[in-house]
Amino acid sequence: MVQPTLLIIGGAGYIGSHAVKLFLDKGYTVVVMDNLSRGWQEPLDILASRGKLIFVRGDLTASSDLATLFEHYHFAGVLHFAALCLVDESMSKPELYFDNNVIGSFNLLEALRHYGPVPLIFSSTCAVYGESQYLPVDEAHPLNPANPYGESKLMVEKMIKWYGERYRIPYVILRYFNVSGADADGLIGDSKKPSELLMQNAVRGALNIEPFAYTCGKVATPDGTPIRDYINVEDLIEAHALAYDYLKNGGVSEIFNLGTGQGYSVKEIVQAVEHYFGCTLKKKQGVVRQGEYAQIYADITKAKEVLGWRPRRSLEDSIVSLAKWYSRYPQGYNF
Repeated sequence: MVQPTLLIIGGAGYIGSHAVKLFLDKGYTVVVMDNLSRGWQEPLDILASRGKLIFVRGDLTASSDLATLFEHYHFAGVLHFAALCLVDESMSKPELYFDNNVIGSFNLLEALRHYGPVPLIFSSTCAVYGESQYLPVDEAHPLNPANPYGESKLMVEKMIKWYGERYRIPYVILRYFNVSGADADGLIGDSKKPSELLMQNAVRGALNIEPFAYTCGKVATPDGTPIRDYINVEDLIEAHALAYDYLKNGGVSEIFNLGTGQGYSVKEIVQAVEHYFGCTLKKKQGVVRQGEYAQIYADITKAKEVLGWRPRRSLEDSIVSLAKWYSRYPQGYNF
């Protein structure tokens, strides 16, 4: 049986390209819409041989781009990854985040209202919670973003909820914790340069691609560095496939945390990278990022019980995949 067509918005980015790979491997026709402002053509070229992949260059903030797309294709589902996602940048330029993330998502919801509701999977973030009031953090935790990035995602979550109720758009909102790793074969990965992701930068340091620097300030944790929950990107994307099947089979709209349920400090991640590579990183203190908080890690009980999902890859699996990726693309795509 021929699988239907899915729209993956932001499919040229780090996480979105992994979704493209998985759904192509499942036999879906995948239409990717991306403005390539922070995504890359290269992963789409790499993945094109895996199935029917159509790339449309367009921007969510231009409603006419969406209208053209929805008039040309009939989609069985939409996965929305397109967002600016740098916490520190959002503190200095909040207007970028409310324009791109909020207005762009509003335009998408309007397209779904106008052209017909289909299942929507939205890429959200644990940044909607802000500083943890208890641990592990479940989906009922109070929502108090500490930065404009998290605030923009929360605003979109609220819009999705109201559009879902009023216009019967079925949705799943997935709140990501810290995403790490790359495709296990090293084919696609995180090409942002510089990356703001700790594990990526530690592996780059271990491979002598560029010096490693701490970008966190001292916080109230046992070793003085922030504690986060590091989920492998392939585990993360498998949850999207389960979420789509859940909605397709009549599941009610829901919100799920995606993490591992375990927190690691910044120093513990660096030590894990050093252990794998058998090296000691030269460490310096870089510019401290704004808008961060001390610790957060997920309660993933709900995703396990409702979606039947659980993370299968270890911290070392993420490090190994990054070693493969950066050995193949030390400067990322197109460098």
